[in-house]
Amino acid sequence: MDAMKIANSIPMWIACGIPVILVIAQALIFAKKSYSAGKKIGLTEKQMKNAIKSSAITSIGPSIVILSGMLSLLITVGGPMAWMRLSLIGSVMFESIAAGFGTASVGVQLGADTLTPLALDMAVWTMILGSIGWIIFATISASRMDKVQHKISGGDPAKLMAISSAAIIGAFSSMSSSHLIKLNKNSVACVLGAVFMAILLTISEKKNIKWLKEWNLTISILAAMIITAVI
Repeated sequence: MDAMKIANSIPMWIACGIPVILVIAQALIFAKKSYSAGKKIGLTEKQMKNAIKSSAITSIGPSIVILSGMLSLLITVGGPMAWMRLSLIGSVMFESIAAGFGTASVGVQLGADTLTPLALDMAVWTMILGSIGWIIFATISASRMDKVQHKISGGDPAKLMAISSAAIIGAFSSMSSSHLIKLNKNSVACVLGAVFMAILLTISEKKNIKWLKEWNLTISILAAMIITAVI
């Protein structure tokens, strides 16, 4: 049987749809509980609606990147698996590399050779098993992170904020560095994204343009993507 027929079959859509539905349910539960908690701590309706609006706008740019990644992934492992994996994990880079390693283990080069049922099977298993580690680690360590944060920061909120900011900068720098050193179109996209973000942040802060503060990430991502694709 053709591997892509298996990958895009109705049973695969059903199997992949179940975890996606669970993730959506979790998101709705968290949103409801967060809204209730906001009322308890004294946040106004306007503050919470502004937070929801800002979060929704900020998510547009990264979502478009994920969508473009899903388009490239679905032609290799099928629509259901690409949809499910990027809905749960969201890392296009990891999924593509994992799928490539899986197919390579049975002598099939992803994107170049014809995908066989065995290669599809290996790609799916590699993608799933490769992500179990951080899920288990997060499950075990999440309840202890408050103690770790308090110990590292010594209870100082300012120090905790600095540590959190440094961790975020380090994580994004790690993801970007591999693209920057290759000096290709990916490098151009990284540099353009950083330039656009710096310009938009400066303008929004100096002019106090509220809507620009919400849209700067989306604008930076789209501008960098479009310019890189054109050149």
